[in-house]
Amino acid sequence: MERGSGFGCGLRGFLVGTFAFAVLVAASAGLAPAAADNDGPRNLACTFENGASWSYEDGAFKSTTPQPLSFSIGDIDLEEQTATLRLKPGAEGGKLSVVRAINANHFIEAVTEGFLNLTTVYDVDQRTGQHPAVHSRHFGLIGQPVFGQYTGFCRPE
Repeated sequence: MERGSGFGCGLRGFLVGTFAFAVLVAASAGLAPAAADNDGPRNLACTFENGASWSYEDGAFKSTTPQPLSFSIGDIDLEEQTATLRLKPGAEGGKLSVVRAINANHFIEAVTEGFLNLTTVYDVDQRTGQHPAVHSRHFGLIGQPVFGQYTGFCRPE
């Protein structure tokens, strides 16, 4: 190998290293979560009109169409990663944990019995002004697994 022709030597090595660093910085800037600031809505009204629900009975999973579902997610604090679930206006809310993601926020409720509810709210759709959302429930009823997944929208309140 010729002296001074390697990656770490001389002006050429300096330029290659600088270029690689610039590419790394530019790429990582594009990976920052869309909701990195706390400027998103503090309250959301969510409605889920489509979905499916399953239960496990007699050794097999059975699917049914669930009723439409709506609730509010309030007091959203992305920095503290907390929010409140309200099933009815003015009702006392349940505690939600927030997990931030690229282009979405996940709101997780762990109920007293240990069952989980997860609502993922995506960035606003510029065409509709609403946030596409998915809600999943995982629980049991009289010892049998029951779970459902709903699709819908959330809008700022």
